[in-house]
Amino acid sequence: MKRILLSATFAFCVLGACAQQDPQFTMWQYDRLSVNPAMSGFDRMHCITAIHRDQWDGLDKDPKTYLFNYSGMNGAKQNIGFGATVYSEVLGQQQNTVVRFSPSYHLPISNGSFFSAGASIGMYQSKLGANWVYIDSGDPSIPISSKSQSGADIGIGVSVYKPNQYYFGFSSTHLAGPNLDDLGIQMARHYYVMGGYEAAIGTDLVVRPNVLFKTDATSRQFDINADVLFKKMFWGGLAYRLGDAVAPYVGFQKDFGTVDQGVRTMNHGIKLGYSYDVTTSLLKDYSAGSHEIFVTYCMKFTKNDNGAGHSNPRFL
Repeated sequence: MKRILLSATFAFCVLGACAQQDPQFTMWQYDRLSVNPAMSGFDRMHCITAIHRDQWDGLDKDPKTYLFNYSGMNGAKQNIGFGATVYSEVLGQQQNTVVRFSPSYHLPISNGSFFSAGASIGMYQSKLGANWVYIDSGDPSIPISSKSQSGADIGIGVSVYKPNQYYFGFSSTHLAGPNLDDLGIQMARHYYVMGGYEAAIGTDLVVRPNVLFKTDATSRQFDINADVLFKKMFWGGLAYRLGDAVAPYVGFQKDFGTVDQGVRTMNHGIKLGYSYDVTTSLLKDYSAGSHEIFVTYCMKFTKNDNGAGHSNPRFL
């Protein structure tokens, strides 16, 4: 009976508050690229990010997500963004893998603000294992061997932002709606609206609230968080996911300064963050919460103007 109740509780949560097929992150503001391709190059630096999430710790075969992405700004006018995202989810017997490339174009509008638009194209693959516990051994719907299937994955997004001040974006993933009929999986289009801003309080504190709304037109989820950055080095805050969790999170960032490379200089730095979700859904009696950690390394190159050059005396 305990197993039946636990299974029913798990199914209710997955089909209700957490029905979206895209992975969820508590510190999503450090990974806007994976859901909005217009955010590639958003930081106007070259950044590499890695995120690991262990969800509903304590449950047998609890979901785990691993994500890696790159985001950079390129072009002579620094107006062409490029991003690449790879993530893998392990959901019991199911494993999903996504690879995307996300170019974007950034147009200056006014007062240091930009409008950006981007698209992502890639591949979505799902794999089902065969390590099942059979109740009816003759059930033809239960696979007797592992199987996988892939489909094209396309997304679009737009945003308006001012670096270190505010951003607002709208995007959609899985526009092609890949149908993995061999596995009985139909991917739904997902829609995201996000926004946030930074407000300085004195010389040492910056308040940074963020909001995210996401839906697959069947279920919806609302995330809100806010943190305080101290001396541009340490931050701490609180996130809330409606009907699912309350999550305190902390972080650290360090600017390593400038490295002179002769013809150019490089500025670089690192960010680290950790969050712990306190489960508020029906799973709270079975889960020890969720853990998430991320690390980001960013660099920016600036060409040195040392005045060096030469002229042909024939044209003096």
